[in-house]
Amino acid sequence: MRAPRKKSNSARPVLLLNIGELLTLRSSSANSGPRRGADLKQLGIIEDGAVLCVAGKIASVGTTREALRDPWIKKNRKQLAEIDCEGKVALPAFVDSHTHPAFVSPRLVDFEERSAGATYEEIAEAGGGIRSSVEGVRAATKIALARKILRALQEMMAQGTTTVEAKSGYGLTLDSELKSLEAIQFAATQWPGTVVPTLLGAHVVPAEFKNQPQKYVDVICEEMIPQAARRKLACFVDVFCDRGAFNEEDSLKIFAVAQKCGLPVRAHVSQSVRTPLAKLLVMNPVSLDHVDHVDETDISQLARGSTVATLVPGANYFLGLELYPPARKLIDAGVAVALATDFNPGSSPTASMPFVLSLACTQMKMSPAEAIAAATINAACALQLQGSKGSIEPGKDADIVVFKARDYREIPYWVAANRCETVLASGKVMHSQAGGT
Repeated sequence: MRAPRKKSNSARPVLLLNIGELLTLRSSSANSGPRRGADLKQLGIIEDGAVLCVAGKIASVGTTREALRDPWIKKNRKQLAEIDCEGKVALPAFVDSHTHPAFVSPRLVDFEERSAGATYEEIAEAGGGIRSSVEGVRAATKIALARKILRALQEMMAQGTTTVEAKSGYGLTLDSELKSLEAIQFAATQWPGTVVPTLLGAHVVPAEFKNQPQKYVDVICEEMIPQAARRKLACFVDVFCDRGAFNEEDSLKIFAVAQKCGLPVRAHVSQSVRTPLAKLLVMNPVSLDHVDHVDETDISQLARGSTVATLVPGANYFLGLELYPPARKLIDAGVAVALATDFNPGSSPTASMPFVLSLACTQMKMSPAEAIAAATINAACALQLQGSKGSIEPGKDADIVVFKARDYREIPYWVAANRCETVLASGKVMHSQAGGT
C-alpha cells in the first residue's frame, strides 16, 4: 500500500442536473437532531433537481431550471464537471454507523455449522464466533489488516456509502486492538470517504482471561482506552453488553473510563437477551445498537433522550432469527432510529446498505422513506456528524449518490441488486457505472 496521504478537495466543481427525484433530507423545521416519528418520512424531495458542489462542499441546491439561470453557473459553466442524471434518483450518500471491518478471514466453519442447526451461542461455546477471528488479527501485520479494511470500504462505496464507522474488536489484547485502530486509520487515508474509528476492546472476554474476566476489564480500562485516547486513534468507545459478553456493571465501568478520557460512548445491547437500558442511558451514549429485546420501559426512555437506536437487521437475517428489532414500536414511540449493516465476518457479512434498507422494509415494516432517512441523516446523528453529513444542504460535505431508478422506493425494492450508478465523496466522482434504468 502507498504511504498515508492527505485528502484534497481540489477537484473541479461538479454540477448534477436533471435529477428526477432529489432527496435532500432537509428538515422542515429548525431541528438539527435526528428525525423522529412522522418526521422520519420527510425526504425533502425536489423534482428535476440540481446540485452544485464546489471545493468538496455543497454550494447550492434547487431545480435544474434554477441552476441554469444562476449567474455564477452561467459564468463558470465551462469549468464545471457536469453530470446529467437523466431523471434518476439522487440522495445523500449512505452513512454506515456500525461496522466491524478489522478482520482477516470469513468464518466459514461457523456458517456451515449454523446452516446445520447450531445456534450463535453454541458456536461460540465450541470456540467459534468472535474468538475464532482473534488469531488471524493478532498474527496479521498492520498493513495486511489495512488492505482488508480498504477492500471492505471500497465495496461499501460501490453501493453508495461514503461514511463508515469502523470498529476494532477482533484482537482483544492491547497491542492488537491498537494495531487494528492504526490499520483503520491507515486504510482511511487511502479511501476518499470518511471513516470514524471506534475502540471495541470490550467485544468479548478473550480465551486467556476466561476464568479472570475482571482482569480483562482492567486491561480495557487501564490500558486500552487511555492509550487509544492519548494517541487519538478512536472517536468512540463501544462495549458489547449482552449474554456471553460484558454485563451491565462492567459496561458502565468502561463507559465511565471512556468519558473520563474524553471519548463518547456507544454499545451493542439487548441483542440476545434484554438488558434494562435505564442505567446505560444515564451515561448518554450516542447510540445503542441492535436493541432486539427491549420492553415498553426501555422504549419510553429512549424516546425521551438523545440516544439513537441503531438497528442492524442484516445480523438477524444472516443468523436466521425470527425476531427482528421492533422498528415500528420504536418509531411510533418517537425513538430516533438509524440503520447500519453491522458488516462483520460472523453475523452480517454484507457491505450493502440498499440490502439493509430492503430488510428494514420487508422484515421490520419501515416505509422506504423511513429507511432512507434512518440510513442517512439519522445515521449521521449516530456518529455526531449531522453538521456535515446525511443531507444535501449548502455547506455540508458533497457526499451524494445517484441510483439507476426513477422512484426512490426502488432502492429497497430491488433485492440483492446494486443499482448505484454514481458516487460523489467530498465532491469528487469516485464511482461511476454507466447504463440506463
